Amino acid sequence: MNSSPLIDQLIEAFRCLPGVGPKSAQRMTLHLLERNREGGTRLSAALEEALGRVGNCRQCRTLTEEELCRICASASRNRKLCCVVESPADIFAIEQSATYRGVYFVLMGHLSPIDGIGPEQLGIDKLIDRVREGEMEELIIACNPTVEGDATAYYIADQLRSLEVAVSRIAHGIPVGGELEYIDGSTLSYAFNGRKLMEDG
Repeated sequence: MNSSPLIDQLIEAFRCLPGVGPKSAQRMTLHLLERNREGGTRLSAALEEALGRVGNCRQCRTLTEEELCRICASASRNRKLCCVVESPADIFAIEQSATYRGVYFVLMGHLSPIDGIGPEQLGIDKLIDRVREGEMEELIIACNPTVEGDATAYYIADQLRSLEVAVSRIAHGIPVGGELEYIDGSTLSYAFNGRKLMEDG
């Protein structure tokens, strides 16, 4: 683009965000420079502060600027239940459902030997240590229903086999309101394999 180097630099910087291509990055850049410089300044300050201060929770590994995140620090959470997720975004999704009141453990990814991501990078040894502390009664594995997510879930379950904790996996299947003709084969397979008996009445 035949613009100033600083504008090109800002456009390129926006492209590091997921789902942002050249046009979207250009639109954001021009919007901030033309119409909302104050918003751009706030964005810059908030981004700089977050990048400088946000780290990982000592207990669950999610992103936070505190030693313990708000969920781990809360006295109202059920510490006998722990949900294992792949990323902090999964916690946001589960919390929005308002159906789970336990604590979490964030893997920050999934097993992927080709990318050099093994159990050490996912903190699985730390998860096992938490289970060994004895407070936990059930570990709910909520990895994504992908090949890598399945491999990660099975690996974690295998590592915990000798410990006194129930290990479960969230069900995957047809979403509420979904129609069978539009559901892919993999999702249908999960739905059939995860079927439950219907109770009378």
